[in-house]
Amino acid sequence: MGAAAGIFKNIRVYWLAFIVYWGIVLFGYDTGIGGGVVSAPYFQEHFGLLNEDGTKDVKKSNEVSSNVVSVLQAGAFFGALGSAPISAKIGRMYTLIIFNSLFLILTTIASGENGLAEIYAGRVISGVGIGGISTVAPAYVSECAPKEVRGRITGCFQIMVAAGIMISYFINYGVGIHITSGVNVWRIPFGFQLVPAGILGLGLLTIKESPRWLASVGRNQEAIKNLAYLRRETTDSEEIIHEMSEIEAAIQEEREARASLGIRAAFLGKGNLVRFIIAFMIFLIQQWSGQNSVGYYAPQIFASIGFTGVKNSLFASGIYGVVKVTATTISIFFGVESLGRKLSLFVSAMGMGSLFFIIGSILKTHPPPILVPGAAPPPPPPASKAMAAMLYIHACFFAMGWGPIPWVYVSEIFPTKTRHYGLALASATQWLFNFVVSKFTPDMISDLGYKIFLMFAAVNIGAMGLFSLLIPETKGRSLEEMDIIFGAITEEQRQADIDKQEREKKNPATQSKHSYSIDNYGSV
Repeated sequence: MGAAAGIFKNIRVYWLAFIVYWGIVLFGYDTGIGGGVVSAPYFQEHFGLLNEDGTKDVKKSNEVSSNVVSVLQAGAFFGALGSAPISAKIGRMYTLIIFNSLFLILTTIASGENGLAEIYAGRVISGVGIGGISTVAPAYVSECAPKEVRGRITGCFQIMVAAGIMISYFINYGVGIHITSGVNVWRIPFGFQLVPAGILGLGLLTIKESPRWLASVGRNQEAIKNLAYLRRETTDSEEIIHEMSEIEAAIQEEREARASLGIRAAFLGKGNLVRFIIAFMIFLIQQWSGQNSVGYYAPQIFASIGFTGVKNSLFASGIYGVVKVTATTISIFFGVESLGRKLSLFVSAMGMGSLFFIIGSILKTHPPPILVPGAAPPPPPPASKAMAAMLYIHACFFAMGWGPIPWVYVSEIFPTKTRHYGLALASATQWLFNFVVSKFTPDMISDLGYKIFLMFAAVNIGAMGLFSLLIPETKGRSLEEMDIIFGAITEEQRQADIDKQEREKKNPATQSKHSYSIDNYGSV
């Protein structure tokens, strides 16, 4: 193999991730756009969110703001759960095609929304599509990526989330500066989501199905061809034979376990329950880290620390988005495979918690100036600039651990036949508590003030830091080795099963028998 071929050996996997993760750009964009739209002066005036003297009606504004943001998560919760049986039945690629097509069609129909009810309906529809896509995409990429760079490639998920959020901030900023009235104040931001969905739809025509899913349903010849294509190897190379044998050995072991214990083994069998508990807990505490409250309501958060006025708060939010994308990209390509999963999560939690304590303390001692109705907003004072800088650094710590790692970790710890259920549980948990947090964040900002940052700081250090130390390390291990890490099988038994599969592949006399037994696995 030439030097150039060696450098670009995994280029097809990166391309697959790039295409699939346009759905994750959509995820980030839709979750980030709502808070900015609701903070637009014309939106508040048009929907009666202002008092007679022109000041904001905090109660009404909080209610509408939380609804616009949270109904997306409600729809995504059901989309995430619904994607699991579909993905198991028809595969990762076609599931993405179905959810993305439904998103494009239904969102286009709902794009002419004029009233709050129509906006809510459009957001729920968007959420169903995004929930399904966000569940299937990381499983798809993880199953196709080689173990040496799986964390990096799967972690691109968070880069695309951050990119989508950043785009939403600047769309809101551009609309806020150039369009001050009319329905385009919200139609343009909500309509732009069709762009990443369209790119995803076209890109899905250029990639191949997951080899591990194909093997799990008995389509072994397609599986080995797709695996060789992704690795840029021939189907009879030692590397492909070994990886395919490892995949088939794990599938065979799981089939035998499920044959004796039924569907119960998929969830409660040896080594499986702890994985589902981790998938639930890692996203439960991630949602209470405070990052999503800052991300979804960035204009309101920055206004609360002194960046008053639409232009100031939106511009500060845009800079926050740029910092987040840059920090996430650096972390994914230079940190996730060197620091490992556990250390990245622990350092991330300690850093975020410390910064939130500092922000809360500064906000307590140096409250921002009060905006006088009708007067020009004052420039942010030094204390507000310091708190903004802390939020930017906080985004860097989030990017190095608790942003990308939960998705990387959960997408790699489950066996092939239950991976879609594990990702569905994880994604549904993420969307459920995303809904809860986003629903109550506006009220927490106005009612708690500086205390909201102290609350999130305690969660970061007390819960997330401890959790990081308890989970096992998975860096550099193949997906099939996860059964060994979580105690589902011994290392000696797994190696014996791999050796058996390799012997059968290399011995023509046993090849047909081997193919028959595996090909019938899909009907079990």
